[in-house]
Amino acid sequence: MPVTSADVARAAGVSRTTVSYVLNDTPGTNISSATRDLVLATAAQLGYAPSAAARALRRGQSDLVVCVLPDWPTGPVVDTVLDLLTDNLAERGLFLLVHHHRSTRPLRELWRAVTPRVVVGLTHFPAEDLRALRQAGIEVVGAGSVDDGAHPGIDAENQRGLGELQVEHLLERGYRHLGIATTPDERLREFADLRTDGVRRACARADVPVPPVAVVTPVAPATEAVRGWVADGVDAVACYNDEIALAVLAGAREAGVEVPGRLAVIGLDDVPAASLADPPLTTISQPSAAQARHLAASVEAVLDGRPLPPGPDEPSRVVPRAST
Repeated sequence: MPVTSADVARAAGVSRTTVSYVLNDTPGTNISSATRDLVLATAAQLGYAPSAAARALRRGQSDLVVCVLPDWPTGPVVDTVLDLLTDNLAERGLFLLVHHHRSTRPLRELWRAVTPRVVVGLTHFPAEDLRALRQAGIEVVGAGSVDDGAHPGIDAENQRGLGELQVEHLLERGYRHLGIATTPDERLREFADLRTDGVRRACARADVPVPPVAVVTPVAPATEAVRGWVADGVDAVACYNDEIALAVLAGAREAGVEVPGRLAVIGLDDVPAASLADPPLTTISQPSAAQARHLAASVEAVLDGRPLPPGPDEPSRVVPRAST
């Protein structure tokens, strides 16, 4: 059985009211420091953990922020955003709970299980869930509904821009016959298609050949894909992310294709392993820290009743290394 405040009161020899005042740090109460220390020590000795739901009910607000993620595999960008968002919210005394949403259960069941103060949505919310949140007085940041056409989790032009940035770098280095290495993960299909569109759009503007696309798994060398690109005269490959790019580098080594002498490779995300690859991987770095600061500032704005801040304007950038 869980330890209750009544158990703490009996063990300390004080009233439940006194225990409540001490544990909730109720202002305006006349409790001696000795009694306060006794209650706190007894609670700690018994392992008493106050109910977050009860605390929220007493205070009229929760100290919990829920971040709802779509069914995405979390990579370095999302991990960095969540890590920094946790730090930023902690400075305000708020806790971050991350929920990886699956379509098998409606989101409204989550609001019944926990009572968040703010919900940060990186995915679409059904309109009925948005209404339920707002009716419950729970603030919402970033989450549009399918009905209003917003998509907080994926900025289409930004994703296309990442592909364009890869192409711009490759063209500056003198490459003219590009290929695309994309992911087989259907959960990332929308991201992958947008980045592929960006590569194709930049190639069309530069009047270079339409790049052939190969699906590359990140768990094995992309040897056959490399051989196919070389046979087609491809001299550089824009990869969906660094994991795919590392598989392409491994495939080039296995196929005996020199990088970048015969085939240049550029990734995306700037994972730690990119600088340790052979050769070190040229990649695109996204502004994860700026994105996390913007989300934290948006949460603080809704809590304080202020307008949402403008989005981060820090651009993604090329990190040039030996692979191009």
